[in-house]
Amino acid sequence: MRDIKEICQILDVFKAQDNSPKSELNYHNAFTLLVAIVLSAQSTDKGVNKATAQLFKIADTPQKMLALGADKLKEHIKTIGLYNNKAKNIIELSQRLLNDCNGEVPQNREILESLPGVGRKTANVLLNVWWNQPTVAVDTHVLRLAKRLNLSDGNTPLSVEADLNKLPEEYKLYLNHWLVLFGRYTCKAQKPDCPNCPVSHFCKSSDKRI
Repeated sequence: MRDIKEICQILDVFKAQDNSPKSELNYHNAFTLLVAIVLSAQSTDKGVNKATAQLFKIADTPQKMLALGADKLKEHIKTIGLYNNKAKNIIELSQRLLNDCNGEVPQNREILESLPGVGRKTANVLLNVWWNQPTVAVDTHVLRLAKRLNLSDGNTPLSVEADLNKLPEEYKLYLNHWLVLFGRYTCKAQKPDCPNCPVSHFCKSSDKRI
């Protein structure tokens, strides 16, 4: 793992390109953001946005989602991977929010992680995007790039998160966005665009193409 100062230098490159990156998921409120994040597991943000364009017009609260029901929900999200299980989780978490949280999405990690279909990564993304908390969400992009750029010694999401949590809060606030966008558009898993990589001089990866 690099020292913190050098990691910050890498992140400063991303910061210079975009000092306040945003999630590419479309949402209207905390509930629709939560649903979008749940749907995004093993799916693309573009695919989720396409599926939720009409869904969120008619079901943007737990009450409306329950009124819609699982079968109609599936019709909206059937283009998304694992849609049957995701529909089941969304209906169940909607009911839990009504029963336990007065229909509101809580700003509480423990409660969030107890909801069906919501794990630590989903909770971290929600807390970061909606409440601007400096939480580090480790998804497949972050896990891969943390290893490739030697940002962490960890091999699991929790261990990588622990290493990245050592960074100053100003970096943690946008860390997930920077790495996800970098992994999505430049340092792609199948074919990294090394010639156009802004941090190539930091990269020692064996498959670097420069």
